[in-house]
Amino acid sequence: MTMASARLAAALLAGTAACSVIGCSATGLRSAAAGEGVVRLPLPNNNDFPIAAAVTVRGDLDTVFVSGALPPVINKDAPKGSVAAYGDMETQATGVLESIKGTLARLGLGMGDVVKMTVFMVADPTKDNKLDFAGFMAGYTKYFGTAAQPNKPARSAVQVAALVAPGPLLEVEVIAAKPR
Repeated sequence: MTMASARLAAALLAGTAACSVIGCSATGLRSAAAGEGVVRLPLPNNNDFPIAAAVTVRGDLDTVFVSGALPPVINKDAPKGSVAAYGDMETQATGVLESIKGTLARLGLGMGDVVKMTVFMVADPTKDNKLDFAGFMAGYTKYFGTAAQPNKPARSAVQVAALVAPGPLLEVEVIAAKPR
């Protein structure tokens, strides 16, 4: 048994013990969990930054975990594995989010159904090895917090030393949820 599965088993046992002490049933837990769907908590102080502070998924929802997506090659003449093959950060962010949008569409979902996003970014060698977060945000704000699509996901964005594939500046994974 791995350490993670041991922790999961312990958590499940603790939940079962808590239910036996307070007298809840599987039906009662399901009823308590059923609710109003996706509830988005805005950032405090009327902050208009295009992310939610947290997103709660309630009730009978399909929750979809989308694997990390890399940007498409946009310049096949550029050296393989170079930033030039994929474009600048805004171009790459747009390409990744279009890919995710396509994956979601195949499942009958849209960008407004994204409740959590994790972004992994590397420094841009064409920008003195600095992270181009503004470039990422220029691509991101085309999809979230707009008049056409106002829903904002909870989001984490981190800088990493490298991605598995050379050339891309970011990889994005999302979790989406939608009532059945």
